[in-house]
Amino acid sequence: MTPLQQARAAGRPVPAPGRPPGGGRFERPVSPTEWLYLAGGRLAPPFAVQIVIEGTGRIDPDALRRAVDEASEACPGARLRRRGRIWTDTGRPPAVRTVDRLGAVLGAPLAPGDGRGCEVAVVTGGATGTLVFRVHHAVMDARGALDWTADVFRALRGEAPLGAPSPVYDLALLDALGGTRRAPVTPRWRSPLAGVRRGHPPRWQRRTLHGTHPGLVAKTAAALADLTPGDTRVMVPVDLRRHRPQLRSTANLSLPVFLDGTAGDPWEQWHEQLLRALAEGRELSAGEEESAIRLPLGPLAGLLTAAHTATTAAGRHPCSALVTTLGRIAPQEMSAPGFAARTVYALPVQAPFVPLSFTAVECADRTELAMAHPGGPRADARAAALLDAVCEALSPRARRRPVAAGPRRSVPPLTLTDLLRRQVDRAPDAVALTGPHGTVTYRELDQRADVVAAELRGRGVGRGAVVGLLADRGVAAVAGLWGVLKAGAAYLPLDPAHPPARIAAVLADADASHCLAGREYRTLPGPDRSVLVLDDLPVSGARPQPGTAAPDDAAYVLYTSGSTGHPKGVVVEHRALVNYTRWATDRYGVDATTRFALFTSLAFDLTGTTLFAPLAAGGSIALVPDEPDHRTLRHLLTRSGANALKLTPAHLDLLTTLGIEPEPFRVLVVGGEQLRGPVAARAQRMFGPDCRIVNEYGPTEATIGCIVHTFDPAHEGDLPAVPIGLPVDNTEAYLLDADGGFTAPGEIGELHLSGAQLARGYLGRPELDRERFRHLADGTRVYRTGDLAQLTPDRVLRYLGRTDDQLSVRGHRIEPGEVAAALERHPGVSGAVVTARPPRAGAEPVLCAWITGTAAPDTVRAHAARHLPPYLVPAAVHALDAFPWTVNGKVDVRALPDPFTSGRPADDARTETGRSDEAAHAHPPTGPGADAVEAAVAAIWSRVLGDPDLRPVPGDDFHRLGGDSLTLLRMLAAVASDVVGPAGEPAFDARLRDLIRRPTLDHVCAAARTALTTPPTEHP
Repeated sequence: MTPLQQARAAGRPVPAPGRPPGGGRFERPVSPTEWLYLAGGRLAPPFAVQIVIEGTGRIDPDALRRAVDEASEACPGARLRRRGRIWTDTGRPPAVRTVDRLGAVLGAPLAPGDGRGCEVAVVTGGATGTLVFRVHHAVMDARGALDWTADVFRALRGEAPLGAPSPVYDLALLDALGGTRRAPVTPRWRSPLAGVRRGHPPRWQRRTLHGTHPGLVAKTAAALADLTPGDTRVMVPVDLRRHRPQLRSTANLSLPVFLDGTAGDPWEQWHEQLLRALAEGRELSAGEEESAIRLPLGPLAGLLTAAHTATTAAGRHPCSALVTTLGRIAPQEMSAPGFAARTVYALPVQAPFVPLSFTAVECADRTELAMAHPGGPRADARAAALLDAVCEALSPRARRRPVAAGPRRSVPPLTLTDLLRRQVDRAPDAVALTGPHGTVTYRELDQRADVVAAELRGRGVGRGAVVGLLADRGVAAVAGLWGVLKAGAAYLPLDPAHPPARIAAVLADADASHCLAGREYRTLPGPDRSVLVLDDLPVSGARPQPGTAAPDDAAYVLYTSGSTGHPKGVVVEHRALVNYTRWATDRYGVDATTRFALFTSLAFDLTGTTLFAPLAAGGSIALVPDEPDHRTLRHLLTRSGANALKLTPAHLDLLTTLGIEPEPFRVLVVGGEQLRGPVAARAQRMFGPDCRIVNEYGPTEATIGCIVHTFDPAHEGDLPAVPIGLPVDNTEAYLLDADGGFTAPGEIGELHLSGAQLARGYLGRPELDRERFRHLADGTRVYRTGDLAQLTPDRVLRYLGRTDDQLSVRGHRIEPGEVAAALERHPGVSGAVVTARPPRAGAEPVLCAWITGTAAPDTVRAHAARHLPPYLVPAAVHALDAFPWTVNGKVDVRALPDPFTSGRPADDARTETGRSDEAAHAHPPTGPGADAVEAAVAAIWSRVLGDPDLRPVPGDDFHRLGGDSLTLLRMLAAVASDVVGPAGEPAFDARLRDLIRRPTLDHVCAAARTALTTPPTEHP
C-alpha cells in the first residue's frame, strides 16, 4: 500500500494534491522516503540541506523575520510538525538566529519532529554578509529548500512570494506518473575514499570554479571513477518536478538514477548514459522505501544502523558517490535592499550508506562545488585531494591563469597632481603648452590651475564632487582640468560639438553641480548649474593649497555609449591613471624633449595619453584648438613642433592621403579601433623608419590603454589587423569561453582584463557594475570587455571582433541600442534598428539605421543630429514598411536592404536639402565652368568613396552616399588641392565649417566656384 492508501485505511485525513483539506490547515503524509530520512538521519546528523548565501551588506533582522514569516505562510512546508506519520502545519515560522561564525551553525542539529525542521542563521562575523538556510532533509529536498529561500528574498524585496502550497511528494507523484518499482540495490561498490572509516561527524569541503561547466555530472563521475578501485557507480538525484513544471511543492520530490563505469571511461560516455537515463525516465521508479514506512522509527533506525555498520566494515556501498546539481541561481534572486548576493552554494547531505556526496550550483559566472565526506583521521587530506582532482577534470589548473600578463611593478601612492607637482618643482620655467597664443610654462600652468582650484574650493567643491569641463582644446581647458584635480574633485570632459540636450543630460546624470566652460559655451550647461567661465579667471594670484585627493579618489568621469539608450559614466581613479602614465612615459620614450599634439576631443579617453604622459615627464603639449581638417593637420605635422601623436586608425589613414611631408616624429600611438596592416605600412613609409607605430588597445573601463604592440613593417604590413599585443604593467588578460571557463591554448575567447588600471565602475549604475566588472573564482576582479581575442603562436593577442552588438566606429565604442532609442523618440518613427555597414566593398563600416513609421529619413537624421553626438548620427537612414524577422522573432539584420544603394533621398526630399539658392545664383549649372567644377568634384567623390560607378548629382549628400566624418575631410582636402588650387584654397578653407555641416555636391561645388573667382588678396 502507498502512504496515501495507508492513510486512508487508517482513517487519517489525507490532503488532496495541491491544496490543504477543506482549505484548512496544511497537512500531508510523511512519505516513505522521508520516514527513512527520519530514521537514517540519526546516523549522520544534522542530515540537513544547507544553502549558504554570501554577499555584501546586511539585512535588518526584524525585516528578515517578517520575510521568513511571509514566505513560510506561502510555503507551509517550512512550518511542519510530525504527528505520527502525518506532517502538520504548526503556523509557527522557522526560527531566525544569529551566530558569530559559519562553523557554529553547519553542524547544529535540527528537530523536524517538533516543527523546528527549518531555520535561518545570520552569520555576523566576517567581512561579508552570510546567511544560511537550513532544512532537515526529511522535511524538504534541495529544490524545495531553494524555492522557500527564494521566496524569503522576494518578501524582503517587497515582491509577492510564488509559494509552494502543494502537499505532493515523490511516491504520490510517482503514482500519478505511472511509475514502476526498482529492484533492491546490492551494496558492492567501493568508495573513492576506501579505507577512511566513519565514526566522526561529517565534514564539508568546497571549491569555486570560474564559469559554468557543461557535462558537470559526467565529468565529476569520470574523475571519481579514475580514482576508485574497480567499478564505479554514481547516484544522481533527479527532480520529479521536471514532469510537472507548474507543481509548487517543497516536499521531497527527488528519485535517483544510477550511472556505472570504470576508470578510463571518457566523460562523454558517462554523459551519454545520463542523457539516456533521463530520456527514458528511469528515475520514475521506487525501491525499498515503501517497506520502510511499515516499521516504527526506533526499530527502523536500529536496522539501518546495523546495515550501515556492515556496509562500512565491508567497504561496499550501494554507490560510490552521490552527485547532484541544483542548476543555475542568479545572485539577484538572493539579494535584497541593503544586501547584494555574491555567490550561493549548497552543502550536501552526508547520507548513510553513501560514502561521498557532491553538490554543484552555478551562480552567475562561477560554479560552486561542495563535497560532504566522513570525518576522521586522514579523511580531510584525502578528500581535499579527491575534490581537487574533480576540479582539475572540470577546469585544468594550467588554464586558470592569465593568457598574458604585464610586468609586476610597484605603483607609488601618488595622484596625477603629484606627478605634475614634481615637474613644476623640477623645471618651473620649462615649456608645458604651446599653441596659437604662444607658450605656457609649468609654473604658469600650475598657477592657473591653482586659481581654478581655489575658486572651486570657495564654492564648496572637493573630494567626491564631479565638475563638468566644457571648453575647446586651449590653455584654459588644460588649466581647468588640472584645477579640478587640485581641488580634489573629478573632472567630467564634455564635447562642445555635442547637442546641448546631451550635455545637460550627462551633467545631470553625473550630479555635477558646477561646470567650467569656455566663454562661448557658458549657456550650454543649462540654468540648473553653477557655471564658472574659465576665460574670466585671472591667470595667477591664488595661494597654492596642498593636494586633497588620494590615489583611490576619482580623477575623471568619462561617458560612453549605453545599451539602454542612455550614456554611462565610467569612473577612473588616480591610481589607475598613475599606473598608465608611468608605463606610457617609459614605453613611448617620453622625456623633456617630447611634444605630443592635442587635437582630439577631451571627452575621448584616447586623449589621456597626450594630456598626462608628457606633463609627467617634463615634456610639452602642442594645443590644436581648431577642428581637425587638412589645414590643421598639415600645420600639426609640419609647424607645431610636435614629435609624438596619439590618434585613431581612421585619422592615421586620413593623414596618409593628404600628401604631407611631416617633420620627424618619434612615436605614433594608435588606438580606439582595429589597426589594419596596410594603413600602418603607409604611415610607416610616410613618417619614416625612425618613427615607432604602436597599436594600443584599451576600453575606457581599463584606463586609456592596457594592451600594446609595436608594428613590425617587415612582417605585418599585409595583415588585415595588426596584433593588439601584450598587457602593460600590472595588467593581466584572461580569455574565457562562452560558458565562462578558461580557454585552452590557441582557442578564441572573450577578453577579460584585470589589474591596476581597472576603473572603479559605472557612476550610479550598480547593476551594470555587476554585469561588466566581475570576480573570478579566486577573487580576481576583472572587466568583461565583450571583445573576442586569441593568443597567437607568437604569444601576442589579436582582436577578432565582438560577442555582442556593440560597434566600434572611428575609435568610438557605440551601443546601437542608444542610437535606436534616440531615433524612436521621433514622433514619426515606430521602430528603429541600428548597425554598421560598409558603404562599399573594402570600406570601413559606418553607422546605418533602418526605420519604420511615417517619418522621412532626412528628418530622422536631422533629429538624431539634434540629440546625439556626431559620431552617433547614422550616415544613412533607410525607411521600411516593416522589418524582416527571423523565425525566433528577432529582426533579421542580414536581410535589411543596402541603405546606400536604395537610400538616396526622394525627389521631394532632395528639393529640401539639395541645391542651395546661393549655388544656383552664383554659377548656374548650365555654364561650361560649372560643368567642369561639378565633374571634377564628382570624380573626387567617386574616388574617395571607392565607387568608380558612382554618379553623384547636385542634391546628393556625401553622408548619404556612405561618407563619414573622416572621408569627408579627405574629400574636402582633395577638392582644395585638385580643384581650387593654392591661390583659392584660403577662400575655400573659410567655408569648411559650413561644408562639414551641409556636404551636398552642389554646396561643395558652389564653395569651390567662389574660391576660384575670389581674388587672393581678399584672403591672405
